[in-house]
Amino acid sequence: MKTLAQLISDLCPNGVPYKKLGEISLMKRGTSATKKTINQGDIPVISGGIKPAFFCDTANREGETVTVAGSGAGAGLVLFWNQPIFVCDAFSVQGKDNVCTKYLYYVMKNMQERIQNTKKGAGVPHVHIKDIEDFEIPVPPIEVQEKIVEILDKFTALTVELQAELQERQRQYEYYRNRLLSFGGSDNIHSELIDTQTLTPPHYKFLKMSEICKSIKTGLNPRSFFRLNTPDASHYYVTIREIKDGRLSFSEKTDRINEYARQLCNNRSNLEIGDLLFSGTGTIGETFVIEESPNFWNIKEGVYAIKPKSDMVLTKFLRYILSAQYIRKEYLKLAEGGTVKSISMKKLLDFQIPIPSLAEQERIVGILDRFEALRSDLSAGLPAEIEARQKQYEYYRNRLLSFTRMAN
Repeated sequence: MKTLAQLISDLCPNGVPYKKLGEISLMKRGTSATKKTINQGDIPVISGGIKPAFFCDTANREGETVTVAGSGAGAGLVLFWNQPIFVCDAFSVQGKDNVCTKYLYYVMKNMQERIQNTKKGAGVPHVHIKDIEDFEIPVPPIEVQEKIVEILDKFTALTVELQAELQERQRQYEYYRNRLLSFGGSDNIHSELIDTQTLTPPHYKFLKMSEICKSIKTGLNPRSFFRLNTPDASHYYVTIREIKDGRLSFSEKTDRINEYARQLCNNRSNLEIGDLLFSGTGTIGETFVIEESPNFWNIKEGVYAIKPKSDMVLTKFLRYILSAQYIRKEYLKLAEGGTVKSISMKKLLDFQIPIPSLAEQERIVGILDRFEALRSDLSAGLPAEIEARQKQYEYYRNRLLSFTRMAN
């Protein structure tokens, strides 16, 4: 089998012609439709987003198809489909006359920014066929096109595999965490990290949070007390968005407060090592264990600082049990409010959770810490690997689709 370099040398040693996209493809506008005007089914309706807008029972495109989102925030987004679809608020591109549609997809994906830069409209931006049909693209012989598609498909498949691996490891971690914290026995648990013989139902009892905690406090919102991001602000102001997956993460978007404001917040929150942060507003249920002195940050209202009674519950166990799926399901029922829901401190104090012995808590925490360490390694390693592969793919896509223009 010939390499790409050999094919180019044999079939187009003097370069390739560049032709207008509209000349080498069939470009068609979509058909307007809504859930009310079309029957539901399993055929994707392609509109302005990455995912189908909804599904219907009728297709208006068959076979390999490139779609370009026609309007909205995603206007100009290029996607590839190899199944029956219904093109709605978008337009389609299919190759003709010895032009491979998948090759067109990779060429257009390589021009993604240029396509999106054609957006027009003050309110809802639009991209139209006429905006891109005159774009000139290289058209090598079909054998070269197919070879390029083969190479780039392999890059794409590797990225998909890595993403699937990351998702599977996350599901595995959540499964074992929920099983360990359900106190329902050891059936169907198999893992090298767990001695399944020790997973017998422990003795436990349901206790209110008020019974196992010294206090639950919260931080302070600016209002008339202080201002955010003042010139002397050198500390972080922790909101719900800084707490994610058991971690506290600061970024350029994190607001800052000065020392006076930090002390005001701490007069209310009284943060200490060993406290558990719990997001009680908006994205409810994110947690973080304070293991180092919080002397350069503090929290806002809506973030609860929970102080466990050390002779009754371990902070890490409390964090894990509040993350268990069946426990989350119950306390989310307590949330109230309109667009932004929250759990009141009173309801959180009255909320009951299962509490086994301290020895059992230590055993469960030990197991889940090992799982979390593995998950953290994967969560750090795999995304970096995915990003590296994506950059490699984009580099080679650009290189593979750069041809010498044939002289007229």
